[in-house]
Amino acid sequence: MRLSRLFGFGKLGPVPFLLALLLFSGTLTTAHQAPPTPPATGSSTSPKPSQTLNPDYVVIKSVTNMYHVPSIESDVVSQAIYATNVVKIRAKHSWVNVRTADDYTGWIPSANLRKLKGQRYAATGSVVRVSQRSANVYREPDVTKRAPLITIPWESRLEVVPGKVGDTDRWLQVRLPDGGSGYVQSGDVSSDFTILTVEQMISTARNFLGVTYTWGGSSAFGFDCSGFTQMLMRHRGIIMPRDADLQAAWSGVTPVERKDLQPGDLLFFGNRPDHITHTGMYIGDGKFIHDTVHDHPGVQISVLDDAPWTTLLVAARRPK
Repeated sequence: MRLSRLFGFGKLGPVPFLLALLLFSGTLTTAHQAPPTPPATGSSTSPKPSQTLNPDYVVIKSVTNMYHVPSIESDVVSQAIYATNVVKIRAKHSWVNVRTADDYTGWIPSANLRKLKGQRYAATGSVVRVSQRSANVYREPDVTKRAPLITIPWESRLEVVPGKVGDTDRWLQVRLPDGGSGYVQSGDVSSDFTILTVEQMISTARNFLGVTYTWGGSSAFGFDCSGFTQMLMRHRGIIMPRDADLQAAWSGVTPVERKDLQPGDLLFFGNRPDHITHTGMYIGDGKFIHDTVHDHPGVQISVLDDAPWTTLLVAARRPK
């Protein structure tokens, strides 16, 4: 796996990309019912192997690292957030090698997973997702009596238990992926899975300004560059490859000249077109938003004509 951390460059391993929308735990659609699979924008319509597989596990930790090999001393290749359904490839001792919905693979400690019994978590019934950067899940509908059971990140999905909690609409009871139950404040979640417009996506991106850079990160607790752009495109209803170089080469995008850039276009940086090491999203007025360690680590807005970006830009792409 080729690794480059300069400027917070994206993950670059030559991992094959096959759409696996059936497993995607953050699918976007209309309100309050378990979302159906969206179209695979720009991808082949032929069946993909991972689309035919049922998930074997669901993530029960707030965010779990996915490692290159089954060891916490190994490099982190990506992450899977709470309630993500994953397919088992193989197991080794206390580790499971899994495949996520974007066809990315990595090793996760088995303690961070719960084995499923034939059905995806949050696949049926009423479903909400965390609509803030994070949300606390409590063991009872009270924020003062006990510490939260768990704090989960943006996009995490939860199954809603039917019925009203108390005399107000402040709380929802939820079934948790570990088999237990808890309560979330209704202001922290949303049943609206509507696909965002470009303008709404850019507004969403700005909500994460200042979120720290984390190598391999794919959650609101810390993204890397390609994890950040992948998340934004997901809210446009598009499942895109995980790594920056694969994103630029993906069939779901088309090349764009610098002079023709429009908000929502993806920018790719590197030493040359065949060595892409960073990505961001153009937001208009000569600016782009990205997660980087350059200057200061975290999600930030930069000017494309400024150094070093103006000389490092090697490609721009527009989703089809």
